[in-house]
Amino acid sequence: MAQYDLVGATGCATGVAHTFMAEEALEKAAQKLGYKIKIETHGQTGVEHELTPEEIKAAKGVVIASDVDVDPDRFAGKRVVIVPVAKGIKEPETLIREALSSETPIYKPGQTAKSSTGKSSAGAEKLGTKIYTSLMNGVSHMLPFVVAGGVLIAVSFFWGIYSADPKSSQYNQFAYMLNTIGSTTMGLMVPVLGAFIAEALAKRSGLVVGFAAGMITSVGGGGFLGAIIGGYLAAVVVLLLQKLMKPLPDKEFRGLKSIFLLPVLGVFITGAIMFWLNGPIKAINTGMMSWLKGFENSSPILLGIIIGVMCASDFGGPINKAAYVTGTALLAQGNYYFMAGVSAACIAPPLATGFAVLLNKKAYSKNERTAGYVNFLLGSTHITEGAIPFAAKHPLWNIPAFMVGSAIAAALTYVSRIQVPAPHGGFIILPLVNKPFLWVLWIVVGALVSGVLLALIAGRFAKTEPQFEDGPDIDVFGEEENVNKPVAEKETTDYNLKDILDTQNIKINVDVPDKDSALKYLANFAVKNGLASDSEEVYDKYLAREKESSTGMTDGFAIPHAQSAAIKQSAMLVLKLKNPIDWNSLDGQKIDTVISFLIPAKDSKTHLQYLSNTAKLLTHKDFIEKLKEAKTPEEIKKLFDGE
Repeated sequence: MAQYDLVGATGCATGVAHTFMAEEALEKAAQKLGYKIKIETHGQTGVEHELTPEEIKAAKGVVIASDVDVDPDRFAGKRVVIVPVAKGIKEPETLIREALSSETPIYKPGQTAKSSTGKSSAGAEKLGTKIYTSLMNGVSHMLPFVVAGGVLIAVSFFWGIYSADPKSSQYNQFAYMLNTIGSTTMGLMVPVLGAFIAEALAKRSGLVVGFAAGMITSVGGGGFLGAIIGGYLAAVVVLLLQKLMKPLPDKEFRGLKSIFLLPVLGVFITGAIMFWLNGPIKAINTGMMSWLKGFENSSPILLGIIIGVMCASDFGGPINKAAYVTGTALLAQGNYYFMAGVSAACIAPPLATGFAVLLNKKAYSKNERTAGYVNFLLGSTHITEGAIPFAAKHPLWNIPAFMVGSAIAAALTYVSRIQVPAPHGGFIILPLVNKPFLWVLWIVVGALVSGVLLALIAGRFAKTEPQFEDGPDIDVFGEEENVNKPVAEKETTDYNLKDILDTQNIKINVDVPDKDSALKYLANFAVKNGLASDSEEVYDKYLAREKESSTGMTDGFAIPHAQSAAIKQSAMLVLKLKNPIDWNSLDGQKIDTVISFLIPAKDSKTHLQYLSNTAKLLTHKDFIEKLKEAKTPEEIKKLFDGE
């Protein structure tokens, strides 16, 4: 059985894109850093690549990037980092380093795992993460009911809008069956939401009580708001009952508690409270729905702006889902206008990335262009998450650009009174849309506006940070062909370390008291050897990199690096220290060998390959032993030449 340095789990509310994007990001980051990792995914098709107890036991660290419950208690005894799925996509390397860091506490059932946010106390992080993941757990289990039920109801309309009504002249028995199945399935979404919110917090007993609470609020008109309140209330009640029953010995009363006491008392207490709360919750629900519906006629443009901003703010996250859930609630009431705008706002962002890479191909890397083309397909099927990598690249610029396009698409949809009777499917459900061609046109208009803005933004950043190869011929916002255009390194480059390491850049028995002194020594060493022109500038860049995260690795190695206009050429420096020093390393050991990289300001990211190659070398015990035993610069140079 293969052994892994790290294991992890990813999951998102929809279980479609975020889950697998985070998986891929973590796997690539681990490979880059020289570690083996296995990721368990919690998608709509269920759990894939499930971790075995043996694999968990052998791992040194655990990364959980999930918006749904993945049972973290099975990782007890390991260093565990728990974050939302978006962080797994945006900051995979940071999470891996934290999972292997000696500063990350050992996880115990019911205790706090390190969250990497650094914004609040441990207790607050744990509570916030639990609330968020439990809500997303409920939403992820609810969505398939919404989609399946909604689409079947919409298909029944092929025979006429009243084809499921036995009193109508349009009545069709098959349409009636479809409508009944769809309506019954849609009716389960509120109880399921409440059930799986509670299940994420209070396990199986919470599932039972949460389902009952959701059913009670569904019958009483509490809707989605009632399901959320009922789910959390059920979890609190079950957890309190478990605490009260703790004095009862598990051996004798475990079965009685789980099968009889907890469900009976939990359902009674939670049900009684929900029965009393249904009135005010229904009033709030009705008021909110009426307020939103009022915008459809009085201010459709304002409603479009609100929906567009919500849907394009976090691309499948909780704000996006709030707009989507409101749309499905109104859909269940027979309002097909609201969902039309929500769908338009969700479809526009991924299409925008496709238009952006077509309009300014030179500003995007090969992988980004490929992702943009794939997003034409994802967007057409109502999957917004494909826009995340583009939004994450320059979020303060790109997210507002996405919002503008989504708001335009939604506003034009509302102004045109377009109806979409299905909650998902994208352009697949065009036969069910009352004005299909106009709806597609407005979505494309919104996506094009965002695409133009994204292309301009990408071009602006590409001028200050040139690093991409020339794109094909069509290029609206790019520069002229073959005019001082930097070309990225070819994928066939070997990135041999011997190309950037000379014996004059290797120093033995360097006597420095601490990390700061070592970095100053490196900066001065670089100037002395003609590799840089300003030691203070290089030193400042070293410090800036250390503030992001420590470059202390494992087994006594550190890999600091600096990128600056003062650096004349890519180079590698090696220091063997006389006495080990503290460097906040991943394994907590002191550092006795420093391998540093000097990077010119206009480096085409080839230094990442050199860093990656070095990190991989430092996972091989035989290489480490030989490097530790080397006594002269010539021996070290020869060792790296052979790699």
